[in-house]
Amino acid sequence: MARKRYTTAFKDEACKLVTEQGYGVTEAGNQVGVSDPTLRYWLVQRGWEGPKAVGLEQVESEDPKYLKARVRELEQRLRRSEMEREILKKATAYFANQSP
Repeated sequence: MARKRYTTAFKDEACKLVTEQGYGVTEAGNQVGVSDPTLRYWLVQRGWEGPKAVGLEQVESEDPKYLKARVRELEQRLRRSEMEREILKKATAYFANQSP
């Protein structure tokens, strides 16, 4: 079986799904059609330090590094939610115009 070759731009865009848009590695991999280990490898090559630990919301910390990471994580979630909301608005408007 021949090995697939991906462009650097494709790899960068796939990695942005995880690092900037808040998708999980599995979810992003499924969307772009690559396996989890492949996407993880690309992420590590670009300096990704792994997924955030689940349940950190319960930890109260005044550590500036923790707070900055938490703010970044929440901003990513907010961007993703806003993007999803806009998509739903457009879909609603589209289907409302399609009804007889």
